[in-house]
Amino acid sequence: GHLVCIMCIIVDIQVPLQKGKTARELLEEQGLWEEYRLKYPYNPMAKFNPRFAVGTEHMTNDADLAYYGVISVGTPPQSFKVIFDTGSSNLWIPSIYCSSPACQNHDRFNPGLSSTYRHNGQPLSIQYGTGSMTGFLGYDTVTVGGLAVKNQVFGLSETEAPFMQYIHPDGILGLAYPRLSASRATPVFDNMMKQSLVSQDLFSVYLSSSSEQGSVVTFGGVDPSHFSGSISWIPLSHELYWQISVDSVTINGQVVACNGGCQMIVDTGTSLIAGPQNDISNINRYVGANGNQYGDYLVNCNSVAQMPDLTFHIHGQEFPLPASAYVRQSQYSGCRTGFSGGGDSLWILGDVFIRHYYSIFNRAQNMVGLARSR
Repeated sequence: GHLVCIMCIIVDIQVPLQKGKTARELLEEQGLWEEYRLKYPYNPMAKFNPRFAVGTEHMTNDADLAYYGVISVGTPPQSFKVIFDTGSSNLWIPSIYCSSPACQNHDRFNPGLSSTYRHNGQPLSIQYGTGSMTGFLGYDTVTVGGLAVKNQVFGLSETEAPFMQYIHPDGILGLAYPRLSASRATPVFDNMMKQSLVSQDLFSVYLSSSSEQGSVVTFGGVDPSHFSGSISWIPLSHELYWQISVDSVTINGQVVACNGGCQMIVDTGTSLIAGPQNDISNINRYVGANGNQYGDYLVNCNSVAQMPDLTFHIHGQEFPLPASAYVRQSQYSGCRTGFSGGGDSLWILGDVFIRHYYSIFNRAQNMVGLARSR
């Protein structure tokens, strides 16, 4: 394959991401988290459950999602906050036809106010781990980071799952492969490539760990200011999600998970690192975390500096994740690890991993590039 040209960045196609308060933080502040957690159990794997064929894309109440960006739809533009989700492929936003509680506290799209809107009317249904989003498809100009994507098909919601009212973003912009798309709707990035809006068929994600600002998605390029060292290119094992083969996961040279190899999906739309319960329990045990009745694994905040790296062995290279990256501190629930169980065999490398490794999603060569974030 040819080398990806680093110098040909079109710098202006950067979409800044905000790091807002998570649903969990807002609920903890109000003392509602425990009740909510029982009502809407978190199943990080619901989205990737192979028992549900392509066509129903799964999401669940990921109460720790923090990153979203602003796009606009229509002429004149109506603005929406969306999760840029590499684990799904549809774009959908709330519409004025939606009366669910979640639509009352979010911005809603009014197609009647857009001169470029075209009705499609085909129904769209996206399953969540707890309820679903239903609606219909329309076409309009969708502007992302100053790029106007013409005739973009998107979902207008008519009903939304109750937990959506607790999350800050209005909708979701999927960045996985077109085969995954519900109702066979062409994903936004596929249209960017078709309409020659990007100089390279790739996009990159930088998630900042600290401040509200700094996180960014770069469409069509790579931003060297956000990583150091070289980029490791990993071929996809399956072109549906951004899925790669991992050889093992070790702590201090000892295999603690993914023994004999496993499949992992690089997913900006999942907050944690999720995997099979046995493997996750094992990792949490090795790093000295104790489970509580809510499924959190807690550690002593004072011992984070002494905790070991978790090392992912991928494509002949090592990707260590220090405790400073995999432990999250909250003023309400202390320090907890960013590992979540519940899957059968697939793993998800969510934001806990992507914050540490700048991630490049290359559609031209069907590879994921990983480089150390800075």
